[in-house]
Formats: sequence, C-alpha cells, structure tokens
Amino acid sequence: MVCTHRDTIKVENFEPGEKGCEECLKSGDSWVHLRICLTCGHVGCCNQSKNKHATKHFEETGHPVIQSYQPGENWKYCYIDREYLK
Repeated sequence: MVCTHRDTIKVENFEPGEKGCEECLKSGDSWVHLRICLTCGHVGCCNQSKNKHATKHFEETGHPVIQSYQPGENWKYCYIDREYLK
C-alpha cells in the first residue's frame, strides 16, 4: 500500500516552539518519545507514553502524518493508512 496522505504534509524543516509534548508540559506530566504532526507542527508524546497525545491529536484533528521528533530518527507514519512513509 502507498500512503495517499502525503499532500497533507505542510510542515518541513520544523522548529516547534515547545521543547516537549505540549500537553504534558502544561500538566506537568512526563513522556517517553516525541512525535510532530506534519500538518500543523503540534508536538505530542508517543503511544508508549501514558497520555498518548500524538494519537489524541490525530483523533481530534484528522491530521494523518507524524514524524519522530527524537534525535537521530527521521521516520514518518500515516495513521490513516497505518503505514511508515519512505
């Protein structure tokens, strides 16, 4: 299968204002890994984190493609197609 949502990618060479998961920083929680929404630049925590804010952001907005925001990682994932992008 080939992801059909590449046209939603609007954020490239991103520099988010937050240095961590936006919601966790506000609530004082911690996270495991960070993901960035490639539609709007929202930074959220991964599904291994207790709050799963990256997935919740997708569920609330429908923004389908995220990218790892971890140093040394550059993979992208589409929630709708359940596929890693190359």
